[in-house]
Amino acid sequence: MTVYLGIARGDLALRRVSAAADRPLSERADFDQITVHRINIVEPNGTPRLIIADKAEYPGAFYHSKEIPRPDRRDSAGMLFINDEGTENGGLLIGGHKDKDGSLHSFGHLSFDEYEQDQTLSLDTYQEGQERASSYQINDNNVTLLTPDVYAKYQQAMAMPDGPEKQKLMADLKARYPINLHPRASIERDPDKSAALRLRDPEGRTRILLRVAADGTPSMQFLDASGTVTHQWSESSGNVKK
Repeated sequence: MTVYLGIARGDLALRRVSAAADRPLSERADFDQITVHRINIVEPNGTPRLIIADKAEYPGAFYHSKEIPRPDRRDSAGMLFINDEGTENGGLLIGGHKDKDGSLHSFGHLSFDEYEQDQTLSLDTYQEGQERASSYQINDNNVTLLTPDVYAKYQQAMAMPDGPEKQKLMADLKARYPINLHPRASIERDPDKSAALRLRDPEGRTRILLRVAADGTPSMQFLDASGTVTHQWSESSGNVKK
């Protein structure tokens, strides 16, 4: 397998590195340590497969080996996973800092995508001052593939001024290109210090909720499609409530 190191602002020249044992020494290189801002790992035919980057050089989205600008991604370092066809397939984002007033901030996100769609599995954590939450989530996608054309249509609609015209266009797009992500199950540590297991229906509505509150009190709820609790059990009651 051949690996290319694409260095945006590092102190090394662009070079080819091969892990194949039968390569001549002139085509292999060994490092004890390198300092770079971005590493592009590609297949022998040039198809990108994995990108490791700092915050300033974090890549945009990839579709069939073409990089699509995503200025909104310049707030974290991490890795971008890319499938056999050169299209984004998940990623890792990490970041954190302390404000001048001493407030602490930290976050991490690891996700795996469905083919040309959004994430079907994710692991997230964040801290904002004294507030903290973590979750493991399983999702469903709609059938729409997230092609550059679909993405551009939504971006154009989002850039419009708020009002009836924008609302109508967004409704039309959602009807023609449904892209909503539907959460199906999650294990969470919530900001109120409770721990919860949520099971949801295909529309993403919570139907079963298991929770242990911050004080250690457990509970279980069954909900209908409108969010109304139809059955509930709590430790203090000692029985099932209907």
